[in-house]
Amino acid sequence: MKSHRRELWFDTRERTEFINITPQVEAALAESGIRDGLCLVNAMHISASVFINDDEPGLHRDFARFLDDLVPYGPIERYRHNDTGEDNADSHIKRQLFGREVVVAVSDGRLDFGPWEQIFYGEFDGCRRKRVLVKIIGD
Repeated sequence: MKSHRRELWFDTRERTEFINITPQVEAALAESGIRDGLCLVNAMHISASVFINDDEPGLHRDFARFLDDLVPYGPIERYRHNDTGEDNADSHIKRQLFGREVVVAVSDGRLDFGPWEQIFYGEFDGCRRKRVLVKIIGD
């Protein structure tokens, strides 16, 4: 069995962003030479997420609105985590809702997706450098 590791780095401009990272994950898979196995993609920060869904801008706006309605940024005093001097408690909660990682089957050297599926990096506390880990194992 072989394994391949690659880091993807992001510098987001907005507090909340959804970035389609499927092309970068596919490039890592091509570099790996692995034809059959599993591909793990996970956010390496506790205020960001990796998830699979459709690449449709209206849906992404719906995600952002849903999250902001459910877990608003402020007032920052509403969250005990912010008592530490931080202001990103909402981002930690949003990450819990969207999840840390995805695992995709690799078949015949390709990500084995269903219709419309793409991999996204979800940033909830942006405007600073963050990374995603891609780990591929198989033959």
